Amino acid sequence: MAILRNSLECCVKVIGFLALLACFAPAYAGTKNSCLDCHTALPDPIGVTQEKFAQDIHAQKGLTCVSCHGGDATADDPDKAMSRQAGWKGKIDRKQIPELCGHCHSDPVYIRQFNPSLRTDQLDQYHTSIHGKRLAAGDTKVAVCIDCHSVHDLRAPSDPRSTVNPVNVATTCSRCHSNASYMKPYSIPTDQFANYSKSVHHDALAVRGDLSAPTCTTCHGNHGAAPPGIDRVQNVCSTCHVFQAQMYEQSTHKAAFQTSALPGCVVCHSNHGITHPTDAKLGNGPGAVCMQCHKPGDRCDRAREELLGSLNRLDSAIKQADQVLGRAEASGMEVSEARLAQNQARDALTKARVTMHSFRNGLVEQDVQAGLNIAAKDLDAGHRAMAERNHRRVGLGISLVAIGMVLVGLKLYIRQTGR
Repeated sequence: MAILRNSLECCVKVIGFLALLACFAPAYAGTKNSCLDCHTALPDPIGVTQEKFAQDIHAQKGLTCVSCHGGDATADDPDKAMSRQAGWKGKIDRKQIPELCGHCHSDPVYIRQFNPSLRTDQLDQYHTSIHGKRLAAGDTKVAVCIDCHSVHDLRAPSDPRSTVNPVNVATTCSRCHSNASYMKPYSIPTDQFANYSKSVHHDALAVRGDLSAPTCTTCHGNHGAAPPGIDRVQNVCSTCHVFQAQMYEQSTHKAAFQTSALPGCVVCHSNHGITHPTDAKLGNGPGAVCMQCHKPGDRCDRAREELLGSLNRLDSAIKQADQVLGRAEASGMEVSEARLAQNQARDALTKARVTMHSFRNGLVEQDVQAGLNIAAKDLDAGHRAMAERNHRRVGLGISLVAIGMVLVGLKLYIRQTGR
Protein backbone atom coordinates (compact mmCIF):
# COMPACT_ATOMS: atom_id res chain seq x y z
CA MET A 1 0.00 0.00 0.00
CA ALA A 2 2.85 2.39 0.81
CA ILE A 3 4.39 1.74 -2.59
CA LEU A 4 1.06 2.37 -4.32
CA ARG A 5 0.56 5.59 -2.30
CA ASN A 6 4.04 6.86 -3.28
CA SER A 7 3.38 6.03 -6.95
CA LEU A 8 0.12 7.96 -6.92
CA GLU A 9 1.79 10.96 -5.28
CA CYS A 10 4.51 10.94 -8.00
CA CYS A 11 1.89 10.80 -10.75
CA VAL A 12 0.02 13.73 -9.23
CA LYS A 13 3.22 15.78 -9.02
CA VAL A 14 4.14 15.01 -12.65
CA ILE A 15 0.64 15.89 -13.86
CA GLY A 16 0.73 19.11 -11.86
CA PHE A 17 4.13 20.03 -13.33
CA LEU A 18 2.92 19.39 -16.89
CA ALA A 19 -0.18 21.47 -16.24
CA LEU A 20 2.03 24.29 -14.96
CA LEU A 21 4.11 24.13 -18.13
CA ALA A 22 0.96 24.18 -20.23
CA CYS A 23 -0.09 27.38 -18.47
CA PHE A 24 3.20 29.16 -18.97
CA ALA A 25 4.02 27.93 -22.47
CA PRO A 26 1.42 30.08 -24.25
CA ALA A 27 2.53 33.10 -22.23
CA TYR A 28 6.14 32.57 -23.30
CA ALA A 29 5.21 31.88 -26.93
CA GLY A 30 3.14 35.04 -26.95
CA THR A 31 5.78 37.34 -25.47
CA LYS A 32 4.80 40.84 -26.55
CA ASN A 33 6.88 42.51 -29.25
CA SER A 34 5.37 45.85 -30.14
CA CYS A 35 8.21 46.42 -32.62
CA LEU A 36 6.89 43.68 -34.89
CA ASP A 37 3.32 44.77 -34.32
CA CYS A 38 4.15 48.02 -36.15
CA HIS A 39 6.93 47.02 -38.51
CA THR A 40 4.99 44.12 -39.96
CA ALA A 41 2.76 46.66 -41.69
CA LEU A 42 5.63 48.83 -42.97
CA PRO A 43 7.31 48.54 -46.39
CA ASP A 44 10.91 47.47 -46.94
CA PRO A 45 13.55 48.16 -45.85
CA ILE A 46 12.02 48.88 -42.43
CA GLY A 47 9.26 46.31 -42.81
CA VAL A 48 9.90 43.09 -40.84
CA THR A 49 7.29 40.35 -40.80
CA GLN A 50 6.89 37.86 -37.98
CA GLU A 51 7.71 35.03 -40.40
CA LYS A 52 10.87 36.74 -41.60
CA PHE A 53 12.10 37.49 -38.11
CA ALA A 54 11.27 33.97 -36.88
CA GLN A 55 13.79 32.57 -39.37
CA ASP A 56 16.56 34.82 -38.09
CA ILE A 57 19.33 33.01 -36.21
CA HIS A 58 19.26 35.69 -33.51
CA ALA A 59 15.54 35.31 -32.93
CA GLN A 60 15.96 31.54 -32.72
CA LYS A 61 18.54 32.07 -29.97
CA GLY A 62 16.13 34.25 -27.99
CA LEU A 63 17.31 37.73 -29.01
CA THR A 64 14.76 40.36 -29.99
CA CYS A 65 14.66 43.75 -31.69
CA VAL A 66 15.72 45.54 -28.51
CA SER A 67 18.93 43.51 -28.38
CA CYS A 68 20.29 45.69 -31.18
CA HIS A 69 17.98 48.72 -31.33
CA GLY A 70 17.26 49.13 -27.63
CA GLY A 71 13.90 50.39 -26.35
CA ASP A 72 11.01 48.58 -24.66
CA ALA A 73 9.22 46.06 -26.88
CA THR A 74 6.56 45.43 -24.23
CA ALA A 75 5.20 48.98 -24.35
CA ASP A 76 2.26 49.83 -26.59
CA ASP A 77 2.92 53.55 -26.44
CA PRO A 78 5.48 54.39 -29.16
CA ASP A 79 6.92 57.15 -27.01
CA LYS A 80 7.68 54.65 -24.26
CA ALA A 81 8.75 51.86 -26.62
CA MET A 82 11.21 54.20 -28.35
CA SER A 83 12.31 56.26 -25.38
CA ARG A 84 15.94 57.15 -24.86
CA GLN A 85 15.50 56.25 -21.20
CA ALA A 86 14.80 52.67 -22.34
CA GLY A 87 18.02 52.70 -24.35
CA TRP A 88 16.41 53.09 -27.76
CA LYS A 89 19.02 53.66 -30.50
CA GLY A 90 16.74 53.72 -33.51
CA LYS A 91 18.40 53.39 -36.90
CA ILE A 92 21.99 52.21 -36.55
CA ASP A 93 24.51 54.31 -38.47
CA ARG A 94 26.59 52.24 -40.90
CA LYS A 95 29.82 53.33 -39.22
CA GLN A 96 28.56 51.88 -35.94
CA ILE A 97 27.44 48.49 -37.24
CA PRO A 98 30.74 46.56 -36.88
CA GLU A 99 31.11 47.71 -33.28
CA LEU A 100 27.45 46.95 -32.55
CA CYS A 101 27.76 43.38 -33.88
CA GLY A 102 31.16 43.05 -32.24
CA HIS A 103 29.70 43.97 -28.85
CA CYS A 104 28.31 40.44 -28.64
CA HIS A 105 30.42 38.56 -31.17
CA SER A 106 33.69 39.62 -29.52
CA ASP A 107 32.61 38.43 -26.09
CA PRO A 108 33.72 34.78 -25.72
CA VAL A 109 31.76 34.26 -22.49
CA TYR A 110 28.54 35.54 -24.03
CA ILE A 111 28.91 33.75 -27.37
CA ARG A 112 29.91 30.45 -25.77
CA GLN A 113 26.42 29.97 -24.37
CA PHE A 114 24.99 29.97 -27.91
CA ASN A 115 27.74 28.42 -30.01
CA PRO A 116 31.00 27.37 -28.32
CA SER A 117 32.73 26.85 -31.69
CA LEU A 118 31.95 30.31 -33.08
CA ARG A 119 35.03 32.50 -33.43
CA THR A 120 35.07 35.77 -31.52
CA ASP A 121 37.85 37.59 -33.37
CA GLN A 122 35.79 38.68 -36.38
CA LEU A 123 35.75 42.35 -35.35
CA ASP A 124 39.51 42.42 -34.82
CA GLN A 125 39.94 40.79 -38.22
CA TYR A 126 37.56 43.25 -39.85
CA HIS A 127 39.68 46.16 -38.62
CA THR A 128 42.64 44.68 -40.55
CA SER A 129 40.67 44.25 -43.80
CA ILE A 130 40.50 46.72 -46.66
CA HIS A 131 36.81 47.17 -45.84
CA GLY A 132 37.54 47.94 -42.20
CA LYS A 133 40.41 50.30 -42.98
CA ARG A 134 38.38 52.28 -45.49
CA LEU A 135 35.42 52.46 -43.10
CA ALA A 136 37.71 53.83 -40.38
CA ALA A 137 38.89 56.42 -42.91
CA GLY A 138 35.29 57.58 -43.42
CA ASP A 139 34.27 55.58 -46.50
CA THR A 140 30.77 54.34 -45.69
CA LYS A 141 30.30 52.63 -49.07
CA VAL A 142 32.47 49.69 -48.11
CA ALA A 143 30.92 46.47 -46.84
CA VAL A 144 29.92 46.14 -43.20
CA CYS A 145 28.42 43.13 -41.41
CA ILE A 146 24.84 43.56 -42.66
CA ASP A 147 25.88 43.86 -46.32
CA CYS A 148 27.12 40.27 -46.32
CA HIS A 149 25.05 38.65 -43.57
CA SER A 150 21.72 40.47 -44.14
CA VAL A 151 19.85 42.29 -41.35
CA HIS A 152 16.65 40.86 -39.89
CA ASP A 153 16.76 37.41 -41.50
CA LEU A 154 20.29 36.25 -40.80
CA ARG A 155 20.77 32.53 -41.23
CA ALA A 156 23.56 30.20 -40.20
CA PRO A 157 26.24 29.76 -42.91
CA SER A 158 25.28 26.08 -43.13
CA ASP A 159 21.76 27.07 -44.25
CA PRO A 160 21.58 26.90 -48.09
CA ARG A 161 19.46 30.09 -47.98
CA SER A 162 22.15 32.03 -46.12
CA THR A 163 23.85 34.81 -48.04
CA VAL A 164 27.18 33.53 -46.73
CA ASN A 165 26.62 29.87 -47.50
CA PRO A 166 29.56 28.76 -49.69
CA VAL A 167 27.27 28.38 -52.71
CA ASN A 168 25.98 31.96 -52.30
CA VAL A 169 29.15 33.82 -51.28
CA ALA A 170 30.16 34.81 -54.82
CA THR A 171 26.69 36.20 -55.54
CA THR A 172 26.79 38.16 -52.27
CA CYS A 173 30.17 39.69 -53.11
CA SER A 174 29.03 40.46 -56.65
CA ARG A 175 26.26 42.75 -55.41
CA CYS A 176 28.93 45.39 -54.93
CA HIS A 177 31.87 44.15 -56.95
CA SER A 178 29.89 43.65 -60.17
CA ASN A 179 28.26 47.08 -59.96
CA ALA A 180 30.38 49.25 -62.24
CA SER A 181 28.89 52.56 -61.11
CA TYR A 182 29.19 51.65 -57.42
CA MET A 183 32.80 50.51 -57.81
CA LYS A 184 33.88 53.34 -60.11
CA PRO A 185 35.63 55.37 -57.36
CA TYR A 186 37.86 52.40 -56.52
CA SER A 187 39.24 51.81 -60.04
CA ILE A 188 39.14 48.02 -59.81
CA PRO A 189 37.65 45.55 -62.32
CA THR A 190 34.02 44.54 -62.01
CA ASP A 191 34.11 41.39 -64.14
CA GLN A 192 35.30 39.03 -61.39
CA PHE A 193 31.93 37.35 -60.88
CA ALA A 194 31.33 36.96 -64.61
CA ASN A 195 34.73 35.30 -65.00
CA TYR A 196 34.31 33.16 -61.89
CA SER A 197 30.95 31.92 -63.18
CA LYS A 198 32.80 30.32 -66.11
CA SER A 199 35.60 28.83 -64.01
CA VAL A 200 36.33 25.27 -62.92
CA HIS A 201 35.98 26.42 -59.31
CA HIS A 202 32.41 27.63 -59.86
CA ASP A 203 31.60 24.45 -61.76
CA ALA A 204 32.84 22.31 -58.87
CA LEU A 205 30.97 24.35 -56.25
CA ALA A 206 27.68 25.32 -57.88
CA VAL A 207 27.22 22.51 -60.42
CA ARG A 208 28.81 19.47 -58.77
CA GLY A 209 28.01 20.58 -55.21
CA ASP A 210 31.57 20.36 -53.87
CA LEU A 211 31.44 22.74 -50.89
CA SER A 212 35.22 22.54 -50.50
CA ALA A 213 35.74 24.20 -53.87
CA PRO A 214 37.06 27.79 -53.73
CA THR A 215 34.84 30.82 -53.64
CA CYS A 216 35.71 34.48 -53.03
CA THR A 217 36.40 34.17 -49.30
CA THR A 218 38.60 31.10 -49.80
CA CYS A 219 41.26 33.16 -51.51
CA HIS A 220 40.55 36.70 -50.32
CA GLY A 221 39.55 36.03 -46.72
CA ASN A 222 36.21 36.96 -45.19
CA HIS A 223 36.15 39.16 -42.09
CA GLY A 224 39.85 39.92 -42.02
CA ALA A 225 42.71 40.91 -44.22
CA ALA A 226 43.83 38.68 -47.03
CA PRO A 227 45.39 35.38 -45.87
CA PRO A 228 49.11 35.32 -45.02
CA GLY A 229 51.31 35.38 -48.10
CA ILE A 230 48.69 36.91 -50.35
CA ASP A 231 51.50 38.95 -51.89
CA ARG A 232 52.54 35.62 -53.42
CA VAL A 233 49.47 34.23 -55.14
CA GLN A 234 51.05 30.78 -55.23
CA ASN A 235 50.85 30.75 -51.44
CA VAL A 236 47.08 31.04 -51.74
CA CYS A 237 46.73 28.47 -54.53
CA SER A 238 49.00 26.05 -52.67
CA THR A 239 46.55 25.73 -49.79
CA CYS A 240 44.56 23.41 -52.09
CA HIS A 241 47.00 22.56 -54.90
CA VAL A 242 49.74 21.22 -52.66
CA PHE A 243 51.61 18.96 -55.08
CA GLN A 244 51.59 21.51 -57.89
CA ALA A 245 53.07 24.03 -55.48
CA GLN A 246 55.82 21.61 -54.46
CA MET A 247 56.76 21.14 -58.11
CA TYR A 248 56.61 24.89 -58.74
CA GLU A 249 59.11 25.41 -55.90
CA GLN A 250 61.63 23.39 -57.93
CA SER A 251 61.06 25.25 -61.18
CA THR A 252 62.97 28.11 -62.76
CA HIS A 253 59.69 29.98 -63.06
CA LYS A 254 59.59 30.68 -59.34
CA ALA A 255 62.76 32.77 -59.38
CA ALA A 256 61.87 34.32 -62.75
CA PHE A 257 58.41 35.37 -61.61
CA GLN A 258 59.71 36.80 -58.35
CA THR A 259 62.41 38.78 -60.14
CA SER A 260 59.98 40.20 -62.69
CA ALA A 261 57.15 40.64 -60.14
CA LEU A 262 54.85 38.38 -62.17
CA PRO A 263 51.97 36.95 -60.10
CA GLY A 264 52.90 33.26 -60.15
CA CYS A 265 50.12 30.81 -60.95
CA VAL A 266 47.79 33.35 -62.57
CA VAL A 267 50.29 34.02 -65.37
CA CYS A 268 49.31 30.69 -66.91
CA HIS A 269 45.99 29.88 -65.23
CA SER A 270 44.37 33.31 -64.78
CA ASN A 271 42.69 34.16 -61.47
CA HIS A 272 38.90 34.39 -61.35
CA GLY A 273 38.20 32.76 -64.72
CA ILE A 274 40.30 29.62 -64.34
CA THR A 275 39.39 27.18 -67.09
CA HIS A 276 40.02 23.45 -67.16
CA PRO A 277 43.76 22.96 -67.81
CA THR A 278 44.68 20.91 -70.87
CA ASP A 279 47.90 19.89 -72.57
CA ALA A 280 47.08 22.51 -75.19
CA LYS A 281 48.40 25.15 -72.79
CA LEU A 282 51.87 23.79 -73.60
CA GLY A 283 51.24 24.09 -77.33
CA ASN A 284 51.59 27.05 -79.66
CA GLY A 285 47.99 27.36 -80.79
CA PRO A 286 44.77 28.69 -79.22
CA GLY A 287 44.85 28.41 -75.44
CA ALA A 288 48.64 28.15 -75.30
CA VAL A 289 50.38 30.19 -72.61
CA CYS A 290 54.11 29.52 -72.86
CA MET A 291 54.69 31.71 -75.89
CA GLN A 292 53.28 34.71 -74.04
CA CYS A 293 56.74 35.05 -72.55
CA HIS A 294 59.06 32.80 -74.58
CA LYS A 295 60.33 33.15 -78.14
CA PRO A 296 60.02 30.40 -80.74
CA GLY A 297 63.12 28.23 -80.89
CA ASP A 298 64.70 29.31 -77.62
CA ARG A 299 65.83 26.83 -74.98
CA CYS A 300 62.56 27.04 -73.06
CA ASP A 301 60.53 26.61 -76.24
CA ARG A 302 62.43 23.41 -77.05
CA ALA A 303 61.85 22.18 -73.48
CA ARG A 304 58.17 22.96 -73.91
CA GLU A 305 58.00 20.86 -77.07
CA GLU A 306 59.73 17.98 -75.29
CA LEU A 307 57.32 18.17 -72.34
CA LEU A 308 54.29 18.29 -74.63
CA GLY A 309 55.64 15.41 -76.68
CA SER A 310 56.09 13.26 -73.57
CA LEU A 311 52.56 13.92 -72.37
CA ASN A 312 51.12 13.26 -75.83
CA ARG A 313 52.99 9.96 -76.11
CA LEU A 314 51.52 8.68 -72.88
CA ASP A 315 48.04 10.00 -73.71
CA SER A 316 48.13 8.30 -77.11
CA ALA A 317 49.41 5.03 -75.61
CA ILE A 318 46.58 4.99 -73.07
CA LYS A 319 43.95 5.68 -75.75
CA GLN A 320 45.38 2.97 -78.02
CA ALA A 321 45.32 0.40 -75.22
CA ASP A 322 41.78 1.46 -74.28
CA GLN A 323 40.65 0.98 -77.86
CA VAL A 324 42.07 -2.54 -78.19
CA LEU A 325 40.84 -3.58 -74.76
CA GLY A 326 37.40 -2.18 -75.58
CA ARG A 327 37.19 -4.30 -78.77
CA ALA A 328 38.31 -7.38 -76.88
CA GLU A 329 35.79 -6.80 -74.12
CA ALA A 330 32.99 -6.23 -76.62
CA SER A 331 33.92 -9.59 -78.17
CA GLY A 332 33.39 -11.32 -74.84
CA MET A 333 37.03 -11.68 -73.85
CA GLU A 334 38.15 -11.41 -70.22
CA VAL A 335 40.33 -8.26 -69.94
CA SER A 336 39.16 -6.85 -66.61
CA GLU A 337 42.65 -7.02 -65.08
CA ALA A 338 44.16 -4.98 -67.91
CA ARG A 339 41.22 -2.58 -67.76
CA LEU A 340 41.93 -2.01 -64.07
CA ALA A 341 45.63 -1.50 -64.75
CA GLN A 342 44.72 1.25 -67.20
CA ASN A 343 43.70 3.36 -64.21
CA GLN A 344 47.30 3.23 -63.03
CA ALA A 345 48.44 4.44 -66.44
CA ARG A 346 45.99 7.33 -66.26
CA ASP A 347 47.21 8.12 -62.75
CA ALA A 348 50.73 8.29 -64.12
CA LEU A 349 49.54 10.76 -66.77
CA THR A 350 47.88 12.88 -64.10
CA LYS A 351 51.03 12.79 -62.01
CA ALA A 352 53.11 13.78 -65.03
CA ARG A 353 50.84 16.77 -65.62
CA VAL A 354 51.35 17.81 -62.00
CA THR A 355 55.11 17.25 -62.18
CA MET A 356 55.11 19.42 -65.29
CA HIS A 357 54.90 22.44 -62.95
CA SER A 358 58.54 21.78 -62.09
CA PHE A 359 59.42 22.25 -65.79
CA ARG A 360 62.06 19.59 -65.40
CA ASN A 361 61.90 17.24 -68.34
CA GLY A 362 63.68 14.45 -66.47
CA LEU A 363 61.12 14.36 -63.65
CA VAL A 364 58.20 14.43 -66.06
CA GLU A 365 59.78 11.71 -68.20
CA GLN A 366 59.97 9.40 -65.17
CA ASP A 367 56.20 9.61 -64.67
CA VAL A 368 55.56 9.31 -68.39
CA GLN A 369 57.77 6.23 -68.71
CA ALA A 370 56.03 4.55 -65.79
CA GLY A 371 52.69 5.11 -67.51
CA LEU A 372 54.01 3.95 -70.89
CA ASN A 373 55.20 0.67 -69.37
CA ILE A 374 51.75 0.00 -67.92
CA ALA A 375 49.96 1.01 -71.11
CA ALA A 376 52.28 -1.22 -73.18
CA LYS A 377 51.46 -4.23 -70.97
CA ASP A 378 47.77 -3.49 -71.23
CA LEU A 379 48.01 -3.10 -75.00
CA ASP A 380 49.82 -6.45 -75.21
CA ALA A 381 47.09 -8.02 -73.06
CA GLY A 382 44.52 -6.61 -75.45
CA HIS A 383 46.34 -7.95 -78.51
CA ARG A 384 46.67 -11.39 -76.89
CA ALA A 385 42.97 -11.35 -76.07
CA MET A 386 42.16 -10.44 -79.69
CA ALA A 387 44.50 -13.19 -80.95
CA GLU A 388 42.77 -15.71 -78.71
CA ARG A 389 39.43 -14.45 -79.95
CA ASN A 390 40.55 -14.97 -83.57
CA HIS A 391 41.91 -18.42 -82.68
CA ARG A 392 38.60 -19.33 -81.12
CA ARG A 393 36.74 -18.10 -84.16
CA VAL A 394 38.92 -20.20 -86.48
CA GLY A 395 38.37 -23.24 -84.28
CA LEU A 396 34.65 -22.52 -84.18
CA GLY A 397 34.61 -22.20 -87.97
CA ILE A 398 36.39 -25.51 -88.45
CA SER A 399 34.04 -27.15 -85.98
CA LEU A 400 31.01 -25.78 -87.78
CA VAL A 401 32.34 -27.03 -91.14
CA ALA A 402 32.99 -30.46 -89.64
CA ILE A 403 29.52 -30.56 -88.09
CA GLY A 404 28.04 -29.48 -91.42
CA MET A 405 29.85 -32.26 -93.26
CA VAL A 406 28.64 -34.82 -90.72
CA LEU A 407 25.08 -33.59 -91.13
CA VAL A 408 25.32 -33.79 -94.92
CA GLY A 409 26.75 -37.31 -94.70
CA LEU A 410 24.08 -38.34 -92.27
CA LYS A 411 21.41 -37.01 -94.58
CA LEU A 412 22.84 -38.94 -97.54
CA TYR A 413 23.08 -42.09 -95.46
CA ILE A 414 19.47 -41.81 -94.37
CA ARG A 415 18.35 -41.24 -97.95
CA GLN A 416 20.35 -44.26 -99.14
CA THR A 417 18.96 -46.41 -96.37
CA GLY A 418 15.43 -45.39 -97.26
CA ARG A 419 15.89 -46.55 -100.84
